[in-house]
Amino acid sequence: MAVDPSPLRESRDFRLLFIGQAVSNAGTMITYVAIFFQAYALSRSSLVVGLVSLTELVPILFMSLVGGALADAVDRRRMVWLTELALCLVVGTLVLNASLPHPQLWVLFVGVAVAAGMDALQRPSLAALVPRLVPRDRLTAAAALEGLRGNLGQIAGPALAGVLIAAVGLPAAYGVDVATFAVSLVALTLMGAVPPAPGAEGVRLAAMLSGLRYARTRQDLLGSYLVDVNAMFFGMPMALFPQIASTFGGPAVLGLLYTAPSVGSLVATVTSGWTLSVRDHGRAIACAAAAWGVAIVAFGLAPSLWIALLALAAAGAADMVSGLFRMTMWNQTIPDVMRGRMAGIEMISYTSGPALGNLEAGVVSALAGVRVSIVSGGVLCVVGTAVVSALLPRFWRYRAEPAAPGVTPGSG
Repeated sequence: MAVDPSPLRESRDFRLLFIGQAVSNAGTMITYVAIFFQAYALSRSSLVVGLVSLTELVPILFMSLVGGALADAVDRRRMVWLTELALCLVVGTLVLNASLPHPQLWVLFVGVAVAAGMDALQRPSLAALVPRLVPRDRLTAAAALEGLRGNLGQIAGPALAGVLIAAVGLPAAYGVDVATFAVSLVALTLMGAVPPAPGAEGVRLAAMLSGLRYARTRQDLLGSYLVDVNAMFFGMPMALFPQIASTFGGPAVLGLLYTAPSVGSLVATVTSGWTLSVRDHGRAIACAAAAWGVAIVAFGLAPSLWIALLALAAAGAADMVSGLFRMTMWNQTIPDVMRGRMAGIEMISYTSGPALGNLEAGVVSALAGVRVSIVSGGVLCVVGTAVVSALLPRFWRYRAEPAAPGVTPGSG
């Protein structure tokens, strides 16, 4: 059942990447919570919080395709380093805005948009790094470790954010994120270069279009993207968390709400050894996405804070199981020369869903109330998962081939 740590033992560069991103991710989650809290504090509107989240969408839709093409054409480690520095500068701007006597709401919108663009440039290179750093038969273990890293950051970050906001204010909360970028930049500097694969096409429109054509031929990949978009669009209640937290005690409760899904994800990750024996990855992804929807319904119907937190933890566990199998499917089956562009498309799927989902949650909440927004979203998540699985049978039937041990990184 235990998570397999072998990629950390066997790959120095994966170990450096893991450490740097673990620290940086925790800081990013502090900023994530702080932005939503500040947006609600300035506007007193969950709809505005949803609109702040929606601001990410256009930069992500455009820049992720560019970032995918760059990941296949330039040194991936250097690309991550440059975008990490740019993100640090964006958060520095949020520190200055929060320090003003009258912080400006528009700065949050601009900051979120610019950060989303930089993140969209970075994520394809970051995702495409891992298959070059560990052997093919270690990719599932590496995915679990990346999930563990993300979960630890998503637990520590929001919890620390609540404490920092309540104790020392928003400028200090943003400032901690700035400091975490230094650790990540040092770790990336110590890593070796990761040049483009032989036969790279360069950053051209034709290269981006060829990535889209390749994705269209892979019904299994399309299914994994669409199931995730559906789950996040209908079942993403995070824009409602500041409003919910205001009725239970403020920032400290807000941190608990953001942390609870990550606690469930952490439990799923540290007991993920069983996933190595599962080969029906399509069914596993679909069932886990449906379980997310059921847990969101339970969250919406929860009569108390603690039951709500347990439901969110169950949702996080289901999302992590789905994520482990999605990452394994992508990393084991996509050729290295296409990994950057496919990672760009993947990013559109797993980031546009939450951005649109937060807006959907805010709109429905404004029209029909918080409980209706959450429960209806969870139900539609389950229904949508069933529809996608029925329309894309090759996704539902996808079964992974066993990996031969000892395959060198970058193959496949």
